[in-house]
Amino acid sequence: MTSSAPDLDGLRPRLPSPLRELPAEDGRFARHGVTLLLKRDDLIHPDLPGNKWRKLSLNLTAAAEQGRDTLVTFGGAYSNHLRATAAAGRLLGFATVGIVRGEELAGRPLNPSLERCAADGMRLHFVDRGRYRRKAEPAVLAGLLAEAGAAGAYVVPEGGSNAPAVRGCEALGRELRDAADVVAVACGTGGTLAGLAAGLAPAQRALGVPVLKGGFLDAEVRRLQTEAYGAPRGAWSLDDRFHFGGYARTPAELVAFAEDFEARHGLAVERIYVAKLLYALTALTAEGAFPRGTRLAAVVTGTP
Repeated sequence: MTSSAPDLDGLRPRLPSPLRELPAEDGRFARHGVTLLLKRDDLIHPDLPGNKWRKLSLNLTAAAEQGRDTLVTFGGAYSNHLRATAAAGRLLGFATVGIVRGEELAGRPLNPSLERCAADGMRLHFVDRGRYRRKAEPAVLAGLLAEAGAAGAYVVPEGGSNAPAVRGCEALGRELRDAADVVAVACGTGGTLAGLAAGLAPAQRALGVPVLKGGFLDAEVRRLQTEAYGAPRGAWSLDDRFHFGGYARTPAELVAFAEDFEARHGLAVERIYVAKLLYALTALTAEGAFPRGTRLAAVVTGTP
């Protein structure tokens, strides 16, 4: 059994992650008196980039302290979180089990994301979508763990968002203290925004751009902060107009925007999260949402 803290420093994470100012030649921001900074969390670690590192680090420590040698987590067939958890297991000596949404996928050839999980040693267990939706119910969760041969494992929730993850993401806010007026991040499950807002200075605010539709994240961020800190913390808000139809929806307009941003700045733009964030900030700047003189930081959370 794993019993001591995992050697996270031995993985040589690049912390704090770089903060780079976008050249003033991009007039979409400069003409409105806004300076855009890119917080390159995607450069933290090649296998555990961005918020994946920040969310998993304290969960991995907790698993080791509890004497757990197996991690179990949840995700869809293209989940970056599953891939990151599998990589963490390989790098740090944990066995990993991924409970994958979609029983119909069992027996089919694995897509590249799940192939990568399997190559890193993750055992995949496919479940029907109805039970997957109920995975937070204690009885359903216990049944899923038993079926997957993972009873007694350390459970990391879908997307990695829980109290340890929020506290891990608090470091992101501390790294950005006094560096920007507004710090923006794309949101899936809300854990990164919850920790980011808690780590910022009182005069700063965090802006979340949800990539899923549904309007549930406000309550979820409050729940996560209360679980981590006992009450909501920091100044934060959400703008849910830029999900482009839902998770993993990347219509032609968004693809064209991402390709143009790549051509202007030589930055590979991940489509599911980062493209929607940068599109939102460009649109909000054009709307006059940020006063002249605003220093605006965008957290680049992942790689294509």
